[in-house]
Amino acid sequence: MSDCIFCKIANKEIPTQAVYEDDMVIAFNDLEPQAPVHVLVIPKKHIASLLATTAEDKELLAHITCEVIPMLAKKLNIAETGFRIVANTGEEGGQTVQHLHFHLLGGRSMQWPPG
Repeated sequence: MSDCIFCKIANKEIPTQAVYEDDMVIAFNDLEPQAPVHVLVIPKKHIASLLATTAEDKELLAHITCEVIPMLAKKLNIAETGFRIVANTGEEGGQTVQHLHFHLLGGRSMQWPPG
């Protein structure tokens, strides 16, 4: 997607300081953090939202949720105290960039209900 900001970041057209990167994902600090730790984890493959995932994305989603996010939580010292993962989907879900991404938030007490 030529106009997708996250695709441009993944393709190195827009520079960012990655806190983690591999061949499937890139993770970087959110420009408008909502918590002391606020990292975005995005797949390098363009997927518009969770609703656009398919069976072929199972490995990618498992990699993000079972490997990347737990590793980042440990690396960023929020694994022991707790953290929140958010994947906004659709307009009413608060999705502002039409590229699947996961917010990793921590470093403070998360309140409920959110939003």
